[in-house]
Amino acid sequence: MRFQLSSRKAVIAAVAVAAALSGCAGKNNKPQIAYEERPVDALYSMGAKRLDQGRWSEAVDYFEEVERQHPYSEWSRRAILMQAYAYYSGNQYAEAVSAADRFIQLYPGSPSASYAYYLKSMCYFEQIVDVGRDQGATMQALAALRDVSQRYPSTDYARDARVKIDMVNDQLAGKEMSVGRWYLRNNQPLAAIGRFKTVVDKYQTTSHTPEALYRLVEAYLTLGLTDEAERNGAVLGHNYAGDRWYADAYGLLTDRGLKPDVAPGQADAEGETPKKKESWLGRIIPG
Repeated sequence: MRFQLSSRKAVIAAVAVAAALSGCAGKNNKPQIAYEERPVDALYSMGAKRLDQGRWSEAVDYFEEVERQHPYSEWSRRAILMQAYAYYSGNQYAEAVSAADRFIQLYPGSPSASYAYYLKSMCYFEQIVDVGRDQGATMQALAALRDVSQRYPSTDYARDARVKIDMVNDQLAGKEMSVGRWYLRNNQPLAAIGRFKTVVDKYQTTSHTPEALYRLVEAYLTLGLTDEAERNGAVLGHNYAGDRWYADAYGLLTDRGLKPDVAPGQADAEGETPKKKESWLGRIIPG
C-alpha cells in the first residue's frame, strides 16, 4: 500500500516556504539554457517562477545556473536546496537525495541542514510500496526519519518524522504478518512463529500485535505446544480482551479443552481493560 502523496506534497511545499526557499507543484520539461551571465537574483527568481509553474526540470536548470555563475554566494547555497526540492516535486527521488546530500556535505552547520535531512527522509518515505513487495525503501525511510528525529529533536521536522516512524513501523510489521500468514497456509508453522514473534517483540505498539498473538496461538496449537499457545493466549487476553482476535483465540483454546483465565471482553478488577495498562509486554513476557 503506497501512502497518499497529495497531502504530503502540500506539507512539504509549506515547509519549503517557511524555510524561505519558495516552491509549489509540477511536471518535467527541460529546456536548454544558453549561457549568459545574469544577476543572481534574476536567475533565482526565474527558478522560483518555474517551480510555481510546476516546471521542475526548468527550475533545476536555473538553480544550477545560480551555482555556476555565483558559486560563493548565499544564493548558491539556497539554490542547492531548491534543486533538491524541485527534483523531489518531480518524483525524481534519487536526484533529490543526491542534491540534499551535497548540501549536507558542503554546509553541515547551516540552519537549513535540518530541511535537507527531512527532504531526504521524505524521498524514501514516498517510495514505500505495499507489503507484498520488497521493503528496502521502507527500511531506508525508517533510518532517515530516525536520523531527523535524533539530530533535530525539538523541530517540526522531528515531530513529523516521529509520526511517520510509527507509520513505517506499522508497514514493516504488516510485511512480517504477510510472510507469517503465507508460512501458516503452507504448513510451515515454525517459520511462521518466527515472523509473528518479531511483530510482538519488535513492533508491539503497532496495530498488528493482536493478530500476531492470535497467530502464535494458532501456530503453537498446530504443533501441539499447548503451554506456549496458552501463554500467548493469556498475553492476548490480558491486554486485548475486547479485541476480535482474542475472541477467536479463546475459541481455539476452549475447543482444545483449555480454559483461559480471561473471557472475551472481560475487564480487570479496577474496571479497566488490561490493554490500557503501561508496559504490558514487559511485564508479561520476560525480557
